[in-house]
Amino acid sequence: MAFRLCAARGGAGRAIARHTVGTAWRRHYASATQPYFPDEPKEPIVKTEIPGPESKRAIEKLNKVFDTRALNMMVDYTKSLGNYVADPDGNVLLDVYAQIASIPVGYNNPALRKAATSPQMVSAIINRPALGNFPQHDWADILETGILKVAPKGLNQVFTGTTGSDANELAYKAAFMWKRQQERGGRDVDFTQDEINSSMINQAPGAPPLSILSFSSAFHGRLFGSLSTTRSKPIHKLDIPAFDWPRAPFPQCKYPLDQYASENAAEEQRCLAETERLIKEWHHPPAAVVVEPIQSEGGDNHASPNFFRGLRELTKKHNILFIVDEVQTGVGATGKFWAHEHWGLETPPDMVTFSKKAQTAGYYYGNTELRPNKPYRQFNTWMGDPSRAILFRAIIQEIERLDLVRNTAETGAYLYDGLARLAERYPDEIRNLRGKGQGTFIAWDSPRRDEVLKRAKGEGVNIGGSGERAVRLRPMLVFQRHHADLLLERLERIFKS
Repeated sequence: MAFRLCAARGGAGRAIARHTVGTAWRRHYASATQPYFPDEPKEPIVKTEIPGPESKRAIEKLNKVFDTRALNMMVDYTKSLGNYVADPDGNVLLDVYAQIASIPVGYNNPALRKAATSPQMVSAIINRPALGNFPQHDWADILETGILKVAPKGLNQVFTGTTGSDANELAYKAAFMWKRQQERGGRDVDFTQDEINSSMINQAPGAPPLSILSFSSAFHGRLFGSLSTTRSKPIHKLDIPAFDWPRAPFPQCKYPLDQYASENAAEEQRCLAETERLIKEWHHPPAAVVVEPIQSEGGDNHASPNFFRGLRELTKKHNILFIVDEVQTGVGATGKFWAHEHWGLETPPDMVTFSKKAQTAGYYYGNTELRPNKPYRQFNTWMGDPSRAILFRAIIQEIERLDLVRNTAETGAYLYDGLARLAERYPDEIRNLRGKGQGTFIAWDSPRRDEVLKRAKGEGVNIGGSGERAVRLRPMLVFQRHHADLLLERLERIFKS
């Protein structure tokens, strides 16, 4: 269609069309054939069982001083490169889990190594500033050329933090302060003496009975506030006191989403209706709704853009904030820089939290009303870390230089199609395949998930799981078609056996 429109304009239009098509084809061909890491292995190398003897010795030594019960594999990062992760026994695995989705542009990326050894980085590391009190002289420049350069549309300010959990907790605090500020009558209305006194004994009105609404199967972190919105696994929450906050149902959609559009629309409407009921009736009124674009830890659960647009409308209708948790989905993984860009919102979220592939953490916001009315209300010693912000800037530059968001969208489509073909041949092994059109953010359900993950290591692939039965893929943004072919071949070997 684009070609015909250009051609209708005459010779110049045809020339433009030919140039555009030719350029696009050359870029596509180059991305499909030229590796981003020419020196990385051509395929996985498996020399021993995993863990092998050297890894076992290292694990035994580590276990004496550090809890290793959640260990996935022992890693030698000095020998890991690009999409491949190495262990002390000489095994080199294609890594499609990428440190729980947190490695963006490959192990030992040269551009990141250069940034890590720059004088600016050295200063930031050894003179780590207490940013709220003693920001370094170029902190604004670091933010504007990095973190803020990729800010979601409509959000032009940032509050930096340390981890994904920290980012969400900071966003929750901002929501509570904003809500009470509104109830009090505005930024210029000061606290009453009753509020001041009651806050020190954790009682209202100084400690108000407000809440954050989250969804079933959600994961928003493990700190106290964020843990009260996490609903993915009991092991995260057992024995930990929690806030009495509402939990709305997240749509239990059928996959592929487009093949069950009417059923899914009804399910999403049911969940929106219950969300609105909770907003109106919960005994601790919500100050905000928090949601992941794709529920990751909870089992890679998807919903349609209509559901999220409906959530945005509910928050506007009831004058509460809309927080989008992009800790795992952000920074290109879904074929757009921010996953919520897929929704086509008329108005942006009020806050977007980030971490993982950003290699730093915090939240974006666009409304100066979300700044506390007094200093020290959102504060800690470090308030983030300039060294991580410098690294994120280098990551952004590498993503732009290599056009990695586009690469992820294209490679993801190729990988999804390959998995769909495998699902046709092995329907008992790949169930509920999902993630079409979401870059490489792909998952499926497996009746023998843990066995698949274990056997994948024997085939030279490191894969992760989520929820009770989902196999989730979280490759890096430098994952290309030849890596997808290697993954598909090895998955088929597993399914055949």
